[in-house]
Amino acid sequence: MTRTITRSYDSYTTARSVVEQLEAAGVSSNDISVVGRDGDTGETNAAEGAGIGAGVGGAAGLLAGIGMLAIPGIGPVVAAGWLASTAAGAVAGAAAGGLVGSFVKEGHDENEAHYYAETVRRGGSVVSVRTAPEHEAAVQAILDGATPIDRATREADYRAGGWSRFDENAGPYRPPVV
Repeated sequence: MTRTITRSYDSYTTARSVVEQLEAAGVSSNDISVVGRDGDTGETNAAEGAGIGAGVGGAAGLLAGIGMLAIPGIGPVVAAGWLASTAAGAVAGAAAGGLVGSFVKEGHDENEAHYYAETVRRGGSVVSVRTAPEHEAAVQAILDGATPIDRATREADYRAGGWSRFDENAGPYRPPVV
Protein backbone atom coordinates (compact mmCIF):
# COMPACT_ATOMS: atom_id res chain seq x y z
CA MET A 1 0.00 0.00 0.00
CA THR A 2 1.39 3.37 -0.97
CA ARG A 3 1.49 6.28 1.40
CA THR A 4 1.65 9.97 0.56
CA ILE A 5 4.35 11.96 2.35
CA THR A 6 4.19 15.75 2.09
CA ARG A 7 6.45 18.55 3.24
CA SER A 8 6.22 22.32 2.83
CA TYR A 9 9.08 24.71 2.14
CA ASP A 10 9.47 28.46 2.30
CA SER A 11 10.85 28.72 -1.22
CA TYR A 12 10.06 27.24 -4.58
CA THR A 13 13.80 26.92 -5.18
CA THR A 14 14.09 24.53 -2.23
CA ALA A 15 11.06 22.51 -3.37
CA ARG A 16 12.51 22.27 -6.87
CA SER A 17 15.81 21.00 -5.42
CA VAL A 18 13.93 18.37 -3.39
CA VAL A 19 12.16 17.14 -6.53
CA GLU A 20 15.50 16.85 -8.32
CA GLN A 21 16.98 14.88 -5.39
CA LEU A 22 14.00 12.53 -5.29
CA GLU A 23 14.30 11.82 -9.02
CA ALA A 24 18.08 11.31 -8.70
CA ALA A 25 17.36 8.75 -5.95
CA GLY A 26 15.14 6.81 -8.34
CA VAL A 27 11.69 8.04 -7.33
CA SER A 28 9.50 8.09 -10.43
CA SER A 29 8.30 11.51 -11.53
CA ASN A 30 4.82 9.92 -11.66
CA ASP A 31 4.98 9.62 -7.85
CA ILE A 32 6.01 13.23 -7.14
CA SER A 33 4.00 16.45 -7.11
CA VAL A 34 4.98 20.03 -6.46
CA VAL A 35 2.74 23.07 -6.03
CA GLY A 36 4.18 26.42 -5.13
CA ARG A 37 4.50 30.11 -5.50
CA ASP A 38 7.61 30.91 -7.47
CA GLY A 39 8.85 34.21 -6.09
CA ASP A 40 8.98 35.54 -9.65
CA THR A 41 5.30 34.79 -10.24
CA GLY A 42 2.75 37.42 -9.26
CA GLU A 43 -0.95 37.99 -9.70
CA THR A 44 -0.40 40.18 -12.74
CA ASN A 45 2.23 38.18 -14.61
CA ALA A 46 0.83 34.66 -14.68
CA ALA A 47 1.93 33.86 -18.24
CA GLU A 48 5.43 35.14 -17.59
CA GLY A 49 5.51 33.15 -14.35
CA ALA A 50 4.62 29.95 -16.17
CA GLY A 51 7.58 30.49 -18.46
CA ILE A 52 9.88 31.18 -15.53
CA GLY A 53 8.66 28.08 -13.71
CA ALA A 54 9.15 25.87 -16.74
CA GLY A 55 12.55 27.36 -17.51
CA VAL A 56 13.78 26.93 -13.97
CA GLY A 57 12.37 23.42 -13.90
CA GLY A 58 14.91 21.92 -16.26
CA ALA A 59 14.49 19.62 -19.20
CA ALA A 60 13.80 16.20 -17.69
CA GLY A 61 11.53 14.48 -15.21
CA LEU A 62 8.64 16.02 -13.35
CA LEU A 63 9.90 19.58 -13.59
CA ALA A 64 9.86 19.49 -17.39
CA GLY A 65 6.06 19.35 -17.17
CA ILE A 66 5.69 22.23 -14.77
CA GLY A 67 2.99 24.68 -15.68
CA MET A 68 0.82 27.42 -14.36
CA LEU A 69 -2.41 26.77 -12.49
CA ALA A 70 -4.77 29.32 -10.96
CA ILE A 71 -6.17 28.01 -7.68
CA PRO A 72 -9.09 29.78 -5.96
CA GLY A 73 -7.91 31.59 -2.85
CA ILE A 74 -4.28 31.29 -3.91
CA GLY A 75 -3.93 32.64 -7.42
CA PRO A 76 -1.31 31.57 -9.93
CA VAL A 77 1.08 28.82 -8.88
CA VAL A 78 3.65 26.70 -10.62
CA ALA A 79 2.62 23.07 -10.38
CA ALA A 80 3.38 19.61 -11.72
CA GLY A 81 2.34 16.05 -10.99
CA TRP A 82 -0.79 14.25 -9.87
CA LEU A 83 -1.59 16.75 -7.11
CA ALA A 84 -1.70 19.59 -9.63
CA SER A 85 -3.82 17.49 -12.00
CA THR A 86 -6.32 16.71 -9.25
CA ALA A 87 -6.51 20.36 -8.15
CA ALA A 88 -6.90 21.51 -11.77
CA GLY A 89 -9.72 19.01 -12.30
CA ALA A 90 -11.47 20.21 -9.16
CA VAL A 91 -11.12 23.84 -10.26
CA ALA A 92 -12.31 23.13 -13.80
CA GLY A 93 -15.23 21.09 -12.54
CA ALA A 94 -16.10 23.66 -9.88
CA ALA A 95 -15.74 20.92 -7.27
CA ALA A 96 -15.50 22.00 -3.67
CA GLY A 97 -12.14 21.82 -2.05
CA GLY A 98 -9.70 22.49 -4.90
CA LEU A 99 -6.24 22.08 -3.43
CA VAL A 100 -7.57 21.10 0.01
CA GLY A 101 -9.62 18.34 -1.59
CA SER A 102 -6.55 17.14 -3.48
CA PHE A 103 -4.59 16.73 -0.25
CA VAL A 104 -7.49 14.95 1.47
CA LYS A 105 -7.89 12.61 -1.49
CA GLU A 106 -4.22 11.66 -1.10
CA GLY A 107 -4.73 10.62 2.53
CA HIS A 108 -4.00 13.77 4.50
CA ASP A 109 -6.44 14.73 7.22
CA GLU A 110 -8.42 17.92 6.72
CA ASN A 111 -6.30 19.99 9.12
CA GLU A 112 -3.11 19.06 7.26
CA ALA A 113 -4.78 19.80 3.94
CA HIS A 114 -5.82 23.29 5.08
CA TYR A 115 -2.32 23.96 6.41
CA TYR A 116 -0.65 22.92 3.13
CA ALA A 117 -3.06 24.99 1.04
CA GLU A 118 -2.54 28.03 3.28
CA THR A 119 1.23 27.60 3.07
CA VAL A 120 1.04 27.79 -0.72
CA ARG A 121 -1.30 30.78 -0.44
CA ARG A 122 1.29 32.57 1.70
CA GLY A 123 4.09 32.00 -0.77
CA GLY A 124 5.43 28.57 0.19
CA SER A 125 5.73 25.40 -1.83
CA VAL A 126 4.64 21.85 -1.16
CA VAL A 127 6.19 18.58 -2.35
CA SER A 128 4.16 15.35 -2.09
CA VAL A 129 5.46 11.88 -2.80
CA ARG A 130 3.58 8.61 -3.17
CA THR A 131 5.79 5.81 -1.89
CA ALA A 132 5.74 2.17 -0.91
CA PRO A 133 6.47 1.37 2.76
CA GLU A 134 9.92 -0.02 1.97
CA HIS A 135 10.97 3.35 0.48
CA GLU A 136 9.42 5.67 3.09
CA ALA A 137 12.61 6.18 5.11
CA ALA A 138 14.64 7.18 2.06
CA VAL A 139 11.92 9.56 0.83
CA GLN A 140 11.54 11.13 4.28
CA ALA A 141 15.32 11.59 4.54
CA ILE A 142 15.36 13.56 1.28
CA LEU A 143 12.28 15.63 2.19
CA ASP A 144 13.55 16.37 5.70
CA GLY A 145 17.12 16.99 4.57
CA ALA A 146 16.00 20.18 2.86
CA THR A 147 14.77 21.67 6.16
CA PRO A 148 11.02 21.80 5.60
CA ILE A 149 8.81 24.22 7.47
CA ASP A 150 7.99 23.02 10.98
CA ARG A 151 4.24 22.58 10.68
CA ALA A 152 3.39 23.02 14.37
CA THR A 153 5.33 26.28 14.64
CA ARG A 154 4.05 27.71 11.37
CA GLU A 155 0.46 26.72 12.06
CA ALA A 156 0.71 28.40 15.48
CA ASP A 157 1.96 31.56 13.73
CA TYR A 158 -0.97 31.42 11.31
CA ARG A 159 -3.45 30.97 14.16
CA ALA A 160 -1.88 33.82 16.14
CA GLY A 161 -2.71 36.02 13.16
CA GLY A 162 -6.37 34.95 13.19
CA TRP A 163 -6.22 32.08 10.67
CA SER A 164 -8.38 29.02 11.29
CA ARG A 165 -8.50 27.27 7.91
CA PHE A 166 -7.79 27.86 4.24
CA ASP A 167 -10.45 29.97 2.56
CA GLU A 168 -10.57 29.53 -1.21
CA ASN A 169 -12.74 32.67 -1.42
CA ALA A 170 -10.12 34.83 0.27
CA GLY A 171 -8.17 37.37 -1.70
CA PRO A 172 -4.46 37.05 -2.36
CA TYR A 173 -2.34 36.92 0.78
CA ARG A 174 -0.56 40.13 1.63
CA PRO A 175 2.00 39.95 4.44
CA PRO A 176 1.52 42.44 7.25
CA VAL A 177 3.58 45.61 6.98
CA VAL A 178 6.12 45.86 9.75
